[in-house]
Amino acid sequence: MATQTLEIGDSQARALQAARAAADDAIPDMIGEKLIINMGPSHPATHGVLRVVLELDGEVITKATPDVGYLHRGDEKIAENMQYNQFIPYTDRLDYLAPLSNNVAYACAVEKLMGWTLPARGQAIRVLCCELGRISAHLLGLGAFAMDTGAMTVFLYTFTEREKIYNLIEQLTGARFTTSYTRVGGHTRDIPADFLARVSNFCDTFIPQLDEVDKLLTRNPIFINRTKDIGVISGERAIAYGLSGPNLRGSGVAHDVRKTQPYLGYEQYEFDIPVGSVGDCYDRYLVRMLEMRESVRILRQVVAKFPDGPINVENAKGVLPKKERVMKKMEELIHQFMIVTEGIKAPPGEVYFGAENPKGELGFYICSKGGGVPHRLKIRAPSFVNLSILSELLPGNMMSDVVAILGSLDFVMGECDR
Repeated sequence: MATQTLEIGDSQARALQAARAAADDAIPDMIGEKLIINMGPSHPATHGVLRVVLELDGEVITKATPDVGYLHRGDEKIAENMQYNQFIPYTDRLDYLAPLSNNVAYACAVEKLMGWTLPARGQAIRVLCCELGRISAHLLGLGAFAMDTGAMTVFLYTFTEREKIYNLIEQLTGARFTTSYTRVGGHTRDIPADFLARVSNFCDTFIPQLDEVDKLLTRNPIFINRTKDIGVISGERAIAYGLSGPNLRGSGVAHDVRKTQPYLGYEQYEFDIPVGSVGDCYDRYLVRMLEMRESVRILRQVVAKFPDGPINVENAKGVLPKKERVMKKMEELIHQFMIVTEGIKAPPGEVYFGAENPKGELGFYICSKGGGVPHRLKIRAPSFVNLSILSELLPGNMMSDVVAILGSLDFVMGECDR
């Protein structure tokens, strides 16, 4: 049987080629149309009032513009109209997930201006505050990050452990959330009698629970697919953008202010600096997990060699006298009256102090012209600096990756907008 061949004339061939060319020309127009959407400022996955203006090509981000400032309260200008100790409650509301750490960083900055050195017991109390605050903040950040990527159970584990820390903080300060415990030159009060034993007990019970979280997430295929090789930040780009804290260390840069510029006696404690190798969301998660273990290690060392002695600086003119002396002696009453009404008499000068907070390096710059009120005060908020890389980090990722990337950066808008 002969094979029949269908022949197409020249006119039909030209018509097919023209139709094909028209179809090829139409495809770029169809997929090239960009869509601009607002993610936030009212969005559960932006962890506060962060607005990100996203330009999308389908599901792929082509441009991202972070828009901050919705929580702006003018803390820096408020500080310039307040006595040094009066500003401490405002520092609670910067990174409101680690208020004790904020109190300590600010007090250390003013003490540097004053030229004061805290006694050993006072420094040990502050280290306890900072490391408990670090674990508490990482637990919330980790729980929210896990929930953003679909792991609800982890959130319940982390919040249960965080409540235990809040119980310790309440025993120490009398408050659970906004503590205002630290004072320039020391603290409001010494630690309770059984506080060290309770901290030690928390360390013993916390590690097994952290192991459970590790089992739930670290080898979870869904979590790995949502975070591995997503939101990669190289060490060079992290340094160029001024990133700090776990976001910098997740990119392989072993920088920790507690090691590079030790304060509060951190040089006497043994701890390691966890670093990542890739700089993706998964590395930033791993770094925070390891940091909590290192904080427990530090807490145990503080408890083991907790010193005796005073908790405040020995400075008769700059620190409030003890209440029992105020009630009995006229000189002490006048002394308290002068400090409360006029504030600490700071010398003229400029200082900067940076502390390793859970979100990164929280720094305070103080310019003093003398007297009880700073002439200028500026805050280096790590959340604000860390978010500056979003415009470079988000393009090229899928829209669904934004939630994972934001969760891995672990920012707080109260600190960012300050």
